[in-house]
Amino acid sequence: MKIFITGGTGLIGKRLISALEKQHQLTVLTRNEKKARSLFPQKTLKFLTALSPLKNLDEFDAVINLAGEPIFAKRWTASQKAKLFDSRVKLTKQLVSLINAGVNPPRLISGSATGIYGDQPNQILTETNPTTHRSFTAVLCHAWEKEALQAKTKVCILRTGMVLSPNGGALEKMLPLYYWNLAGPLGTGKQYWAWIALEDMVNGILFLLSHNECQGIYNFVSPQPITNRAFNQQLAQSVKRCAPFPVPKFALKLALGERANVLLESQYVLPKRLTEAGFTFQYENLTQYLTALFPKK
Repeated sequence: MKIFITGGTGLIGKRLISALEKQHQLTVLTRNEKKARSLFPQKTLKFLTALSPLKNLDEFDAVINLAGEPIFAKRWTASQKAKLFDSRVKLTKQLVSLINAGVNPPRLISGSATGIYGDQPNQILTETNPTTHRSFTAVLCHAWEKEALQAKTKVCILRTGMVLSPNGGALEKMLPLYYWNLAGPLGTGKQYWAWIALEDMVNGILFLLSHNECQGIYNFVSPQPITNRAFNQQLAQSVKRCAPFPVPKFALKLALGERANVLLESQYVLPKRLTEAGFTFQYENLTQYLTALFPKK
């Protein structure tokens, strides 16, 4: 297949390209071609630094849209929120415009996040649950999905939870605190976290790519959400450290501002449609994942 990818230099994109590049023809949209070429020295990859040379996307079989300014990297000032919106919503709108300009449009697999559900501590959440919350992440994801669903082709939306990998994302930032015995539950610790191993994230995208009948909303999360308190305990045990320092809600709000909501919102999200489609998770629960990551000696 000929596949157009955005967000190829991110955590998910890098692993996905490695999985795809031997069997498919890939074109990667990147703002920094030099950086992209250093990450992917394969001569088979093509790179674009802008969409403007393209009149449509008919030459491609699929578009995988993973681009987006990192959600947690910087404080959510007005200018940072604008960057978060533009890097997702504006780019998706441009891609959809190119898809709709053609006569043989490619499938679209486009990112979103479980943040669309907001804080719902007493709900089991599947793809059919209402998404009426008005938090910043919920509004962002609503706008993001709305643009993607305007494409006149088969569209798959990936509502992604916290992607776990020791080589990037949230887990990479957490691990030093655990190694230094400085970690602990956040807020009450009772909030459920929707998470997914990077391996399952990539395999899930490959699954959708190989099943042309799949379309619509898909929760990309493990089948077993976990409370923050249990997450904290299991990770501490896996790295043979203590995690005795709870962080109260007010302290998180003080340190992180509005971003603290990402850590404090409770979301018991299940991947109902993905499992019904026949996808099998490599890591269904956190114990399996951490055991593979930190094998007992």
